[in-house]
Amino acid sequence: MSKLNRDVLYLIFEELQDNEKALCSCLLVNKTWCETIIPILWKNPWKFLKEGKEKFLFNIIISHLSDNNLNKSIGNLYQKTSFNYICFCRYLNFNHIENIIETNILLKNEIIKLFINENMKYTHLYIPQQFDFQLYFIPGFEQSFSDIEFLSCNTKVNDNILVELTKICKSIKELEVFTEVRNNNYGIIRLIETQKKLSNIYFINNSIRNDESFCKSLENSLIKHANNIHYFMITKQPTTKILSLFINLKILELNCNFLVITWNCLENLSLPFLQSLKASRVPIKPLASLIENTSGHLILVKIDYIRHDEKYNKRIIEAIYQNCPNLKYLKLLFKNSNILELKNLLINCKYLIGLYIIIDNVRDVFDCDNLFKILTDLSPVSLFKFKFGFYYRQIKPDSLKLFFDNWKSRHPMLLQLSQGDNNMEEHSNLMDKYKAEGIIEKYDDYLHGEDFEWN
Repeated sequence: MSKLNRDVLYLIFEELQDNEKALCSCLLVNKTWCETIIPILWKNPWKFLKEGKEKFLFNIIISHLSDNNLNKSIGNLYQKTSFNYICFCRYLNFNHIENIIETNILLKNEIIKLFINENMKYTHLYIPQQFDFQLYFIPGFEQSFSDIEFLSCNTKVNDNILVELTKICKSIKELEVFTEVRNNNYGIIRLIETQKKLSNIYFINNSIRNDESFCKSLENSLIKHANNIHYFMITKQPTTKILSLFINLKILELNCNFLVITWNCLENLSLPFLQSLKASRVPIKPLASLIENTSGHLILVKIDYIRHDEKYNKRIIEAIYQNCPNLKYLKLLFKNSNILELKNLLINCKYLIGLYIIIDNVRDVFDCDNLFKILTDLSPVSLFKFKFGFYYRQIKPDSLKLFFDNWKSRHPMLLQLSQGDNNMEEHSNLMDKYKAEGIIEKYDDYLHGEDFEWN
């Protein structure tokens, strides 16, 4: 494999671009592998930046400065690198740059000039709150940013930066906007209106209050793009009825931080092509109404961090199995009184691959034996990925043993389990036994990672 063509190697390593450990382990194979992997790692050098490692990245960046600029800024203390790492960068994140530069203004100027010149071409740009560096005066500004596809910025960003970006950026596909309670810059409205390929929108507001006038203008700026919006994420209920215009929406994320919001805008909302629905802290009633008005295309439903009674628990389960025949992944709270509805879900959702069951076993005495019996008797053949959130009580080993014994001859399961801390050694031994028998392929005794990204 070490003698493979560089182009072939690059394609292989690109498939591993999210696996830092695998890529780094390949760096030392030989010079060809190293030269092929470095551009992939440095395409987005901030991606794998861990807390406490900022100084290491800072030193690498500093080593790219000329001796003259080093002497002017901090003295020539840094060894030159073997690669021009910065030339491979396609993600420019000023949030991280400001964090690692700290207070040296002269050094900040020189480092920013390293990243912006006639030879750079970025696809992703991240601008922090109240960022006021005059980027547009740097030679190569237009060349560096004219092909931006992703922009993340705060609505308090300097007006001059927005004006210049609006002039040169016409092909933004993804836009992430952090809105504030006051002093929002309306220049972002013009930037949105001038785009030609906008399809993914992320509106983030971490305050319970809104600048209602600004939010209304911000949402209305999407009207001309409405038919092309495929992905919409928002943390507060929209001020307008903009959601009703997203007739081709495929992915909707409602990451609400406040339980007092009603989300009545979801009731009677029709999103016929919706494939993915993720909702946190959103009331069940409007969510059930939304699901009931989809057209059977939903393949992923994730609903969490919202308490509700047996009545609404039954309604949301019914809404899912009656309207989501193509469902593949589900995360949902199940009440013991509605466990029979799980039967209907497993029968009607024949393409399920992953099931994440949340159990509120402080308020709800749950019959785990019955749950596991239903899963072994009625799970479709495609279902083998399970996550169980028993957050306050532990599942009896005999219940798990019954589950695993009845799973024999089926696809080995991937299992994550969160429960009380008692008898952890006994559970660990039990898992090892069934892994050895091929009934469990992989097990973790805690929940981690993305909800549906098992491997």
